[in-house]
Amino acid sequence: MAWVEKRGDGFRVRYRLNDGTIFTENGFATQQDADNRAADVESDQRRRQFTDPRLAQTTIDEWIRAWSDAHRVGDVTWATYDSHIRNHILPRWSGTALGDIARIAVKGWVNKTLRPNLADKSVQDILILFSMILGEAVDEGLIGANPCRKLRISFDDRPERPHATTDEVDALAGRMAPDAGMLTITAAYTGLRWGELAGLQWIRTYLDDDPRIEVDPEFGALHEVRGRLELGSPKTPASVRTVHLPPVLADQLAGHRERNPDARFVFTGADGGMHRRSNFRRRVWLPALAGDEERGWTPLNQEMHFHDLRHTHETWLIEDKVPRILRLVRLGHKRKDTDDLYSHVTEVMVEEMLVVLQRRWEQDGGWTWDDSQGCGVTTSDSCVWSGRRAPNLLPKHRWPVDENHQQAI
Repeated sequence: MAWVEKRGDGFRVRYRLNDGTIFTENGFATQQDADNRAADVESDQRRRQFTDPRLAQTTIDEWIRAWSDAHRVGDVTWATYDSHIRNHILPRWSGTALGDIARIAVKGWVNKTLRPNLADKSVQDILILFSMILGEAVDEGLIGANPCRKLRISFDDRPERPHATTDEVDALAGRMAPDAGMLTITAAYTGLRWGELAGLQWIRTYLDDDPRIEVDPEFGALHEVRGRLELGSPKTPASVRTVHLPPVLADQLAGHRERNPDARFVFTGADGGMHRRSNFRRRVWLPALAGDEERGWTPLNQEMHFHDLRHTHETWLIEDKVPRILRLVRLGHKRKDTDDLYSHVTEVMVEEMLVVLQRRWEQDGGWTWDDSQGCGVTTSDSCVWSGRRAPNLLPKHRWPVDENHQQAI
């Protein structure tokens, strides 16, 4: 039972908790406001949805510590969570009681603090994490409702990502050192993610009568966690898959292996270290896109990211009328609807896809490594990589994968 008492110039609501304690809520300006609150308390108590208001005094700091101790995710995911919590959530909400986090205050934080300074995708990720943390506080009985629930934040439509033609992929690869060029070609003709390629080992690369790459469930991707390179699981369960290779790509990879017979990883940096995404982008990717006027290299699409090679591969498959179910499986995407669940990849589908990828290479060009010239070449260029000789790609050391590689590119 809840009741209202006049207190000075205002009113207060009092009610008895389950342990017999009488709890008081002050600060109601009118009796109507106090009566409404008292009615809400009685309604929640009857429906057994009442939350002890003392629990709502738990600060967000205390709850995040408890939530973190109980939460179990992969190292990469946790590193992202930790970054969002330390850099964005706690700077705004540290010291705030869970019960004092108001929906309108969260909306203001998103629109006034996060959105002017961060990409929409980052803002969405932070808000999803904050909602998850507060949602579990509701489940634990600390607060009655999640202030992030039904929070309507409108985001601009994400611009369409660019994709490359086969000629552009060849030109891009030809402007790189051989390992990076082979990495770029493989990305475009397989749709593998950056981490899956950077962590790809020869023991999972089969160049026999059935050439393929197998993405391993335990060490199928390279992750960078707090500056350390670590092999771990790929992005999602659907990412564990077999990616079949067209014959010409298998031949190129076989030649690549002959030049690097002692390498553990398929793709390594100039000194045998493992690739770091940020270094690769700065030292290799962006210069290749920018071109070089003295060498006659015209600029390519400056907005293109390495990840857009996945978009490129998907676009090629669509152009070549590869069935949707095979595209989903090949790219490691989750099946999304009933048609996907009731569709299956067949050998005929795979064989026809490899034929069109092979034809695309043969008709539209093709990058390769020329041992006689010590450079990468395309069908339309001579030596497009400008080095005097092929760089030494043989690793000087057998790097343990959990070390912070000093020589990683």
